[in-house]
This record gives sequence, C-alpha cells and structure tokens, in this order.
Amino acid sequence: MDQFLAHPELWLAGAVAMAGLALASAFFSASETALFFLSHDELRTMRAGPPRERIAAALLADPERLLTAVLFWNLVVNLTYFAASVVVTQRLARAEQNSAAALFTLAALFGLILFGEVLPKSVAAYFQRGLAAWVSLPLAATVRALDPLLPLLRRITLLARRTFWPHLVREPALHAADLERAVEASRASAEVVRQERQVLHNILDLSEIPVEEVMRPRGTYLVFTPPVRLADLRGEVPAGDYLILKAPDSEEFAGAIPLADRASFPQQGFEQGAEEIVHVPWCAKLAYVLQLLRDRFCSVASVVNEYGETVGIVTYEDIIDTALVSDPSRTRRILQREPVLEESLGVFLVEGITTLRYLCRRLGIPHEPGSENWVTVAGMLSEELEQLPEVGDACTWRGRRIEVVEVAGRGRIRVRISPVSDE
Repeated sequence: MDQFLAHPELWLAGAVAMAGLALASAFFSASETALFFLSHDELRTMRAGPPRERIAAALLADPERLLTAVLFWNLVVNLTYFAASVVVTQRLARAEQNSAAALFTLAALFGLILFGEVLPKSVAAYFQRGLAAWVSLPLAATVRALDPLLPLLRRITLLARRTFWPHLVREPALHAADLERAVEASRASAEVVRQERQVLHNILDLSEIPVEEVMRPRGTYLVFTPPVRLADLRGEVPAGDYLILKAPDSEEFAGAIPLADRASFPQQGFEQGAEEIVHVPWCAKLAYVLQLLRDRFCSVASVVNEYGETVGIVTYEDIIDTALVSDPSRTRRILQREPVLEESLGVFLVEGITTLRYLCRRLGIPHEPGSENWVTVAGMLSEELEQLPEVGDACTWRGRRIEVVEVAGRGRIRVRISPVSDE
C-alpha cells in the first residue's frame, strides 16, 4: 500500500477521470429511474408546472426516444470508465504492483455498481418528481445531441430483430370471453364476482360507447377568455373541477386548468397553469379517447361535431368513472342528483340529459340503438316532436309513454315515463 501511495502518477489521473465518469453514470441511471417512475397523474400535473417540470413531461411524450438516449449515453460512459480502469491497472502491473492492480480492478467494478447504479436508482425511486425536474434540462441536451444518430440506431435494431428473431410476432389480444371466464373462475364470494363482472363489462364497453354519451354538454362547464382572475370564479368551484380557456377572438378551446390539483390559487394569471386540450370527434369511442389522453398526458378532450363545432368536453375522470363505477351516470356527475327516480310502481321521473343506454339499463330492457342514433332522452323527444319540448308534450317509446313535466332553460327538461295505458 505504501508503494501504491508513493506513486500517485500511476493512478491519480485515471482515478479522477473514473470518478467523473461514475458521476455521469449515476446521473443517467438516476434520470432513467426518476422519469420512468413518474405516474400518469404526476405527468399531467407537471405539464402545467414550472419550466423544468414541463421539459421532463415533454421528454416522456416520446419514451422510446428518451430511453434510447439514456441507455446509449450510459453505455458510452460505462465503457469509457472500464477503459480508464484497464489503463490504470496496466500501469500498476508494469510497475510490479500486482496486488494493487487487482484491488484497483475490484474497487472499480464494485464502485461503479454501487455508486453508478444501485445508490442513484434507489434515491431516484424515492425522490422521483423533484429529481426528474432537476435532471430534465441537461438530459434534454443529451437527448437532442443523439437525435442525428437515432434513425441509424432504429435501423440497426430492426435489422437485428429480423435477423435473430424473424418469427417474433405480437401476442393476440385477450377476448372478452377469456376475461369473463377468468372472473367466473375466481374463488371470491358471489358479491365480489358480481362487482368484478360489472366493472369488467364497463371496461369492455369503453370500446363501444361513443364519447358523446359521456361528455359534458355545452353550458355545464365554465369557459373564460384569458386573462383569468380568482375573482372571476366568484368563490365557486366549476363542475368537473376544470376551468376551460377559450382562445381570444375564437370559439376554439385553448387549454384547461385542473383546479383539484391546486393547493393554492393566484389572484390572477390562472392561465399560466393551463394544460393542453386534445380534440376528438363526437363519434369517437371512449377507449380511443382514454388512450389519447394517456399518451398526451392530458386531462380534458373537447368534443366536436361534423361541422367542427365544439359540443362538449370529456375529462379523464369522467372516463375512469364510467369504467370503475358499478352504475355510472353522466347525469349524476353533472347535476349531482339521481337521473332516474321511481315515482310509483312502473312510473319514473327521468332527467332529459340521461342517455338511453343508462335508461334501458335501469328499466331492464335491452338497449338497441335505432337508425336515428338517439343518445339522450331529450334528443329522442326533440326528434319525435320536431321542436323543443314543452311541458305537456308526450310521445311513445318502446311501449312506454314519455311526458314532459318540467322545462328549465334551453334543452333542460324532466320527463315522466309510464306504461302505455290500454286506452
């Protein structure tokens, strides 16, 4: 050991370089863990946060590009680290310090594993959000530096896959019947199985339900043109916990402000915390909209009709509620009351914005969309009456009489549904 310390010119420069490379390896290892440990909700919040958080969320918008860059630079750093350790080991061996050379090699190996991989990953897993914001700026620079090589790396990956795994194919998706059998094979109680089956049906229905059946129609949410001040809310929390921003001199939505994620509110400048809004057609299925919101780390989608006009919005929470609640109802979410009330035996009071799908489920009759593609009770009445419904208007539907008993504002009605009498 004395001989080793007496000749620092053999190992000091290499040890300093290796220490710097170990720090670089720790940076990339911690960055990978911190960014990919972020939850979907954290990323949605970070998109409207400080600049560093927005950069981190933007990097994860293309996770394949980010992961390729992190692994590439981490591999370069580690190879350089071991190359430096080999040079130092050879110098010690030529100076006939074989024991020191062997110990230095072992220390270099375990030092990189401990301080370049294990320790930074453990710390990053615990402080992922703060660390992700801190590393976002230098990491973005390294990712951009690799962009010219990414097409070549993708071609090499594709060539290797076709050469060594030519028969690698995507596994087929599970069918609904497979999921049904999995639930029925569960050893849980009958009540638990019933609840699991209902949630499973709700999830499968996401691929069939159009977004217009779940969206919040115009007039049920607040829309402001920037700038927005706290006084504009008049002490009220908007329905759905979102504040929608409209572009100046336009009817198009420019952003959404999630109020439920805020611990405090500025007196003015609300729009600084706005996040992006995606646009979907009224006929899009909920499964597609949910996937789009998750891929874009957004919370709100605006629903447009065939003329490009915005007819409503749907939030991430609305879709999750539709999937996980045993008896989901858009009317209950918007009006904060039950959509269907049983007034007497076989007679029900129903809100006009209640969907026919929900009404059929409550009445115990099969839902069969007609050629008119009616969505709500109010829409069906308007089509049948060919005018805006008024108190006393009535029609028949599926062997039942539907009578308007209350009209409150444009399009907001309540009806009474009863069996058709013998007369």
